[in-house]
Amino acid sequence: MSKVVELIGWKSGSFTAAGISHATYRKGSGPAVIVVHEIPGITPAVLQFAERVVSSGFTVVMPLLVGEVGRAPSGKYIASSMSKICVSREFTTMAMHQTSPVIAWLRALAKSLHAEVGGVGVGAIGMCFSGGFALGMMVDDIMVAPVLSQPSMPFSLGKARAADLNLSPDDELIVKQRAEAGCQVLGLRFTGDKLVGTRFESLRKLLGDAFVAVEFASSTKADHSVLTEQIQEDGVVRVLDFLRQKLLKN
Repeated sequence: MSKVVELIGWKSGSFTAAGISHATYRKGSGPAVIVVHEIPGITPAVLQFAERVVSSGFTVVMPLLVGEVGRAPSGKYIASSMSKICVSREFTTMAMHQTSPVIAWLRALAKSLHAEVGGVGVGAIGMCFSGGFALGMMVDDIMVAPVLSQPSMPFSLGKARAADLNLSPDDELIVKQRAEAGCQVLGLRFTGDKLVGTRFESLRKLLGDAFVAVEFASSTKADHSVLTEQIQEDGVVRVLDFLRQKLLKN
């Protein structure tokens, strides 16, 4: 059985929007940052990263979209979470030119948090299957610090899917307009990560100079989780600096 790490100081709750509910875990104070975990769930490494965001002066909320809290990854656990994502209607794992329905839920969560804690806006960090979610959340003006770490949906089966940004045409247009108006997007990946496909090229085409890419050379074929399992300290620092720059304005 995978090791389980206990959450200390995190307040558990839930959030419901449009008839959909997910458990949430909250800690800290200051402007709101939503940290969306990768497959298979809120692992010890995801939790460790979230703690660093809290320590940097932010109210962090982690929704649990699949899997468990504090359980370390294993092959069986990853496969179980992956299968649940593939059959859930909340995630467009294969369809192109669509915005995953779960992004509407995340937008509602962001609006609720911003109304409560205030500030210039909200930040969001996605990883792996959730890596592109902050991009879809940019359709709302309150999303001012979107971070995309190894965005991997829709799953990169074929060239077209490998380039797709998990956005509907209407949402893509709004995101492009927000980028043209000055909203920057931070993206992180390992250069050899096939799960990311060619999305960084798509992001550069859509966002232009508003896309800030942080890329690391791959040392093994398994390199994927920039902020967690294969942590790159410079990547974590760049994310924290980005959040401070966008959210802690005087």
